[in-house]
Amino acid sequence: MRIVCLDLEGVLVPEIWIAFSEAVGIPELRRTTRDEPDYDKLMRFRLDLLEKNKLKLPDIQKVIGAMDPLPGAIDFAKALREKTQLIILSDTFEQFAKPLMAKLGYPTLFCNSLEAGKDGSITGYKLRQKEGKKHAVAALKTLNMEVFAAGDSFNDLAMIQESDGGCLFRAPQKIRDDYPHIPCVDIYDDLLSQIDNFLEK
Repeated sequence: MRIVCLDLEGVLVPEIWIAFSEAVGIPELRRTTRDEPDYDKLMRFRLDLLEKNKLKLPDIQKVIGAMDPLPGAIDFAKALREKTQLIILSDTFEQFAKPLMAKLGYPTLFCNSLEAGKDGSITGYKLRQKEGKKHAVAALKTLNMEVFAAGDSFNDLAMIQESDGGCLFRAPQKIRDDYPHIPCVDIYDDLLSQIDNFLEK
């Protein structure tokens, strides 16, 4: 059996932290895993900024509630799920993802969790597991699944390299330049073609 694993932000939905950065006018919050490969360093930076600016979980959830998937993402996800099973492997948080999953038709999602106080202050985060995307792909392979993986950021490289097939999607130029052996596509039709080729092997 063949299965597809996709990153969420930048692939199917806009980057949540960038949208929140624009909503609250704090440009430093625009940093994502496209810019910073060390996820723990990135999250500590974000949590410090939230505390400094007295921003809480409901503030972020309000912005997410008004977000929509990227143009074409809903039709792409529907077309993909008519062909095979889809699992979203993301470093986002369950407290962020629910409204966006509803708009995408509730695909299966593996992600992380935030720790928050009663007042909504975000106090920390809990990884589902370290290098969770890579380990999820490896675990699926132990079930005799053949896995195609795609994403756009530094934290997607391990799952793509662990998979039986895969590509980058709308990755920044630095990642394309540093990993020229990994194909990169920029539109959903081309991503679907990559997946079709994998499924037909």
